[in-house]
Amino acid sequence: MDAGTIAKANFEALHKNPYPGRGLVVGRSSAEDAWLMIYWIMGRSASSRNRKFVVAGNTLRTEPIDATKLDNPELLIYDAMLELPNVYLVSNGDQTRTIYDALLAGGSFDLALEKREREPDAPHYTPRISAMLDLNTYPGAVTLSILKANQANPTRTDRFTYRPARAPRGFGFGLTTYRGDGNPLPSFSGDPLLLPCSGKADAVLDTYWNALNAENLVALAVKQISGQNGESHIVVRNRYTHNNA
Repeated sequence: MDAGTIAKANFEALHKNPYPGRGLVVGRSSAEDAWLMIYWIMGRSASSRNRKFVVAGNTLRTEPIDATKLDNPELLIYDAMLELPNVYLVSNGDQTRTIYDALLAGGSFDLALEKREREPDAPHYTPRISAMLDLNTYPGAVTLSILKANQANPTRTDRFTYRPARAPRGFGFGLTTYRGDGNPLPSFSGDPLLLPCSGKADAVLDTYWNALNAENLVALAVKQISGQNGESHIVVRNRYTHNNA
């Protein structure tokens, strides 16, 4: 089966999934020599929907719309995208900062995440998903990680790290937190998903925004990174900008 067929099937499954939760994709634009980082958040509760994406330079973070109506801010408010020279990070929690600080101090992606566990939100035990794009060495390398509750003992964390070969132009690899809706929510399982990255950042944002479940989608962002000089910019779309969730 060719890459296009696989990516199309995975994207269709994502479209049909009512609650993949938070998700990230790292891949290559089909339109030009550029990398793309996609990140979205979803929410079922009023607290989860009481958020928006805010861009500050090359940093993406979540912020509350109404700070007086936010539960568990330590799990909901965080830097989602950070970068160092030629290194780009995305994650679904404050482990973005953990990885950033470790790299800044000369450490590694893997060792940084050894300090972290799956989220403590029983009974769901939401996985922590993270990715790094390293452009220090041509042609660039992608690393993805998921930290999940152990099935036999959810107080323990299973750790999976993936280093896929560089995707062809127009494709990327992604992770989501959940396989679908439920109570408790079923954690993502299996290898990273091959997914489409067709077009520039604006087009990719439209594609994923229109595909993800409209009832639960809260915000979506795409960072485009030049393959020539590493310069980046972020485009975002928020469903809620006022306290109307």
